[in-house]
Amino acid sequence: MINKVAVIGAGVMGAGIAAQISNAGIPVLLLDIVAKGETNRNKIAESAKKRLLKTQPPPLMHPKNAKRISTGNIEDDLPKLADVDWVIEAVIENLDIKQSLYRQLAQVCSANAVISSNTSTLPLKLLVKDLPVEFKQRFIITHFFNPPRYMRLLEIVVGAQMRPELLDSVKTFAEQKLGKGCVFCKDTPGFIANRIGMFWIQCALLEAIERGLSVEEADAVMGAPLGIPKTGVFGLLDLVGLDLMPYALKGMKLALSPEDSLNQISQTPDLMLKMIADGYTGRKGKGGFYRLRHEKGQRIKESINLATGEYSVSHRPELDSVLAAKTDGVKGLLTHEDKTGEFAWNVLSRTLIYAAELIPEIADDIVAVDTAMKLGYNWRYGPFELLDQIGVQWFVEEINEEERAVPPLLKNFQTLYKVTAGKLHFSSLSGDYLPVTRAPGVMLLADIKRNAQPLLENRSASLWDIGDGIACLEFHSKMNTLDMDSIAMVNLSIETVEKQFAGLVIHNDADNFSAGANLGLLVNAIHHQQWQDVVDMINNGQQAYKALKFAPFPVVAAPGGLALGGGCEILLHCDAIQAHAELYAGLVEVGVGLIPGWGGCKEFLLRCFKQPHRFGGPLPPIAKAFQTIGMASVSSSAFDAKALLLLSPDDDISMNKDYLLADAKAKVLTLSRDYTPPEPAELHLPGKTAAIALKLAAKSLLMVGKATEYDVLIGAKLAHVISGGDTDMTEPLTEDDLYALELESFLELVKQPQTLARLEHMLATGKPLRN
Repeated sequence: MINKVAVIGAGVMGAGIAAQISNAGIPVLLLDIVAKGETNRNKIAESAKKRLLKTQPPPLMHPKNAKRISTGNIEDDLPKLADVDWVIEAVIENLDIKQSLYRQLAQVCSANAVISSNTSTLPLKLLVKDLPVEFKQRFIITHFFNPPRYMRLLEIVVGAQMRPELLDSVKTFAEQKLGKGCVFCKDTPGFIANRIGMFWIQCALLEAIERGLSVEEADAVMGAPLGIPKTGVFGLLDLVGLDLMPYALKGMKLALSPEDSLNQISQTPDLMLKMIADGYTGRKGKGGFYRLRHEKGQRIKESINLATGEYSVSHRPELDSVLAAKTDGVKGLLTHEDKTGEFAWNVLSRTLIYAAELIPEIADDIVAVDTAMKLGYNWRYGPFELLDQIGVQWFVEEINEEERAVPPLLKNFQTLYKVTAGKLHFSSLSGDYLPVTRAPGVMLLADIKRNAQPLLENRSASLWDIGDGIACLEFHSKMNTLDMDSIAMVNLSIETVEKQFAGLVIHNDADNFSAGANLGLLVNAIHHQQWQDVVDMINNGQQAYKALKFAPFPVVAAPGGLALGGGCEILLHCDAIQAHAELYAGLVEVGVGLIPGWGGCKEFLLRCFKQPHRFGGPLPPIAKAFQTIGMASVSSSAFDAKALLLLSPDDDISMNKDYLLADAKAKVLTLSRDYTPPEPAELHLPGKTAAIALKLAAKSLLMVGKATEYDVLIGAKLAHVISGGDTDMTEPLTEDDLYALELESFLELVKQPQTLARLEHMLATGKPLRN
């Protein structure tokens, strides 16, 4: 069991690794060298710790986690490693320096402490050369991806002499506590993800220049249509730093054989060399392939011309090949007859061939490769999953027609994955299909869906039996936005679960739990002045969420990613929440000129009143609710959601999303024992006296330019609701009274022209409008 960790090397990676360990609730010691001429011998490590509190996106899931990080230096503090269970070396990529450190660690670490390197370039066999057998028995490579909090991949390289029980302890800790997806790699240059990723980037870079594409065209093609982040290739290079690519390619050229396909395209274009020399190294420099120019208070995005090296205003291209991908999938993109379609085919076909050629050199099977690319580069589909989408047989025929060599792996299979007896199988080098295995404790809704039919289903949601008397309600619209089909499924699920099950989990496998209500439906109703439809929309949502709250069985929400607006409101109505650590939740309706209408104001106000150790009287919880809802506060993690009161003290957090559903199921099973629904709440609220104080606070923001006139109007309507309307402290308000106040104020705001403008701007840009 790992209870304490040390990280040696307080650079960007080392500090980031330490931060994620602290996020897991584990104390960590961060060491670095003693800086020359410094009287503070811990200056480097201490400075790294301070930077963690300022870095964006934040490496720490909550600022208080920094308290778990102790700092020191290698010269004075190595004896402190005597009680550490895992030491992670993240020092400079110099073999002599690393081996010198390892010899010191062998003297101070306990016999059962694991020692690992975060190297991305040096092979394990060189790292442990001439070191004692006892050291080799507890040494592995653990290659984290940057930033360690957000990138889930952990590549592990294991030597033949490694003690299995120590390896298992690191793997279990990394998966369950750090939220990592562990992938075992062969001891080869670049391991898996960077070997393939670098080839893909370099291939796309050179092809785009050769074919005369703009950076926007290349990124539009190499992004969303392939399930790759919208940064594409050039945006990704800007993100990681242009200067890293030549350095990495040089290392690969030395490590790989001259015949390797990556070495055939390892040249750095003259344009890129000039950009690096001029300081255009990406986001960390003056800019890169994209840059931001400031003019008259405006930020203007520009891109570089790959032929001339000149910058001009960046424009989003409208490409027929991308439209073809929307209608005909990846194959539609690859077969589109223009320069962008040809670019897509050349880059992707070469990348997929390269990936297939590298089995079994870099990994034992295709699952490891697909997992590495999904977790390390955020691809939605791995290379072999993409091949199945395209069609393996069609792909092989096209390669043969172009007289290119077909990798042996692709010659024997029609599909690389298939479902047999409800279980996912993958093609192996032996010519057979083998089952895809999951780690103990992992439960994926996708696996359940392969082996069953939904109990209930419509266009926006489904209900599934996940075993042991527990059902799962899944939203599956675009971004899991909530419409009337979603609300109808909530009601139908309650009826079904009451008759057949012991409890309900609300969960989906998507990146985001729910981005909130479907704003398009609301905009359409406003345009046609269908106010009764708006009333029905709010009433239906309120009644469904109310039924969920008072259902005769426990309901546990298991969210991850975005849970905004109506998606956050459904969380607040559940008995409990089992959240993924990366939860970005908030009641954000004021950003579109509205207030929460499905009970969010009421439920959050109740949480503020229940907050332990709060100041007495009704005003502090009302002020807290006004601030959080009025500022559209969104949590930066599940831990931050607890601080914001969007999660309760009794709600739990899963670091690894693959374990989230199983954890939520266990939680609802526990709650189902002798379950009693909550009693409806009553509140005594001060009414107009509190509302006046809140309105004055909103007007003060207007006076200093931090709010608009319309923001003040929204604030007044929010204040009216959470202060209790026209009540006073002598009159108890029921939950139904508060639902009614929400509906009243929502309707008044929805008829304002500024609200329509904000809604339409959000739908068009995904960003709030200040008007």
